[in-house]
Amino acid sequence: MSDQLQIGDRSDAVGVIANTLNRLGFLDTPSDLFDQKLEEAIKAFQQERGLTASGLINEITQRALDEARWRLGDRILLLGAQSLMRGDDVAALQERLIQMGFNCGKVDGVYGIKTEAAVKEFQKSVGIVVDGKCGPTTLISLMRLVKTVQGGAPSALRESVKHSVRSPALANKVIVIDPSWGGQFAGESFHGVTESEVVFDLAQRLEGRLLALGVNVVLTRSSKNSPLEKERIEIANSVNADLLIALKVDSYKNEKANGVATYYYGRDDKGVHSVVGERFANLIQREICARTDLLNCRTHAKSWDLLRLTVAPAVRIDLGYLSNPQDAKRLADAQFRDQLAEAMIVAIQRLYLSVEDDAKTGTLRISDLRRAGIRN
Repeated sequence: MSDQLQIGDRSDAVGVIANTLNRLGFLDTPSDLFDQKLEEAIKAFQQERGLTASGLINEITQRALDEARWRLGDRILLLGAQSLMRGDDVAALQERLIQMGFNCGKVDGVYGIKTEAAVKEFQKSVGIVVDGKCGPTTLISLMRLVKTVQGGAPSALRESVKHSVRSPALANKVIVIDPSWGGQFAGESFHGVTESEVVFDLAQRLEGRLLALGVNVVLTRSSKNSPLEKERIEIANSVNADLLIALKVDSYKNEKANGVATYYYGRDDKGVHSVVGERFANLIQREICARTDLLNCRTHAKSWDLLRLTVAPAVRIDLGYLSNPQDAKRLADAQFRDQLAEAMIVAIQRLYLSVEDDAKTGTLRISDLRRAGIRN
């Protein structure tokens, strides 16, 4: 219901959203009217959370608002048997554990197995009951100790070290390719081109090249099906992926919008991000822009579920705008899609090369990759 709200609507649902934004400091005077001030408050909230700043209350924004309600100490946190607890209180707990050197994975606001294990390790270290629940006793111990511990960025360091010890050879690595089925304009054709067809064709070109180089490739969908995002995340996590690459083509009401952008997991309001994801996003963005004439729309940190909940470093590449005639023409060209595939392959290899073995952006070719260490 809430995803259909728009300016001019008045309802209890609008009032709940306005009150939440008021408590979070995004709105001065809440009411049950969806007006321009509320729309701007929603955009500000979305921007801070690393979501698309649309001003609309879609499912993702509604969930983010629900998670933002919780402050550490509001409730007992524990690993749920049916569903995982989510919220800003979980994210705050994860931050504090990480500051003290306990490994709970990403600061993703989800009380999962790693977070429970980190809580148990903390409880054991301070001599309190080890039950994996963050209740009053655990919270008091945590508050006392966090003031005396100066944390760096151990989670970022841990991710970077884990990546650095991996072989530069791509053989036997597991890479998940997620070709988008489509978003707001799913199935709609622009200038004779459809997003689902373009990205799936590109995914297959990428898959073929990676398979030839010994990589284990997993596609999250076929040409005819469209799994839910939750299912695609589960696929990536179930195969213990080394990387996830999501392919998407954008569309916009203004046909002048154009260019390529790459996204990685990060939340500026929490000061957290995926070190490897950010580096990979920068490599892909630079390689694509060096090899094509797509406008460089840069890399950006986002907290979309696909980036946040995938265990492996993950990026999403928006490969131009089908609503733009020039971008659509490029993407319709099979030779251009080959250029994109080569740019991505080279970026993948550069991610695993040492600084000494790396090459300048736009200079490495697939034919060079054997010498560069892509195969054992």
